[in-house]
Amino acid sequence: MKLILVRHPAPEVANGVCYGSSDVAVAPHILAAARASLRASLPTNTPLYTSPLSRCAALASMLTGDLQASQLTHDARLMEMDFGSWELRAWQDIERGDIDAWAFDLAHYRPGGGENVLTMASRIAAFLDELLREQHAAVIIICHAGTIRLLSALQAGLPLEQTALLAASSAHKIAYGAVVTLDFQRPTVTPAV
Repeated sequence: MKLILVRHPAPEVANGVCYGSSDVAVAPHILAAARASLRASLPTNTPLYTSPLSRCAALASMLTGDLQASQLTHDARLMEMDFGSWELRAWQDIERGDIDAWAFDLAHYRPGGGENVLTMASRIAAFLDELLREQHAAVIIICHAGTIRLLSALQAGLPLEQTALLAASSAHKIAYGAVVTLDFQRPTVTPAV
């Protein structure tokens, strides 16, 4: 199955602000530009899945008609990580000791008391397992950089904790509106031990 992953357009949030699971909007002109760019390059008549956060869902809604998508599914498992009390705070205002604690334990530490990377990896793996059982030739998924990093890491077929660590330690190089294509030939998710 081909997974065509699209990162949402740049949201209306200041640079340097943590906004994981916060529902931040995209300016209409940015959304329109992303739509125009993507509708020319994405396949038609393909199932479309999206995070329910508006920065993804608004684009997905527009592309559904443009691409004559065979279905549109909002799935909360595709959401970005919940950073708890860090949400909508400037990274520079978060205690250095808290950030260091997260860097020391990437898989298990709960930034701001929110979600840890292992929990996010578990929900992304559950989404992928279900999706692979549906046996589509290809799907389009409008989501977040963290989601894309985890789906990419799942291709390695590692145990879930190692998958979470791989995704969390990977350099972030996914631009807003970027398209990343993955090919899953068979289920590769290994349960945690």
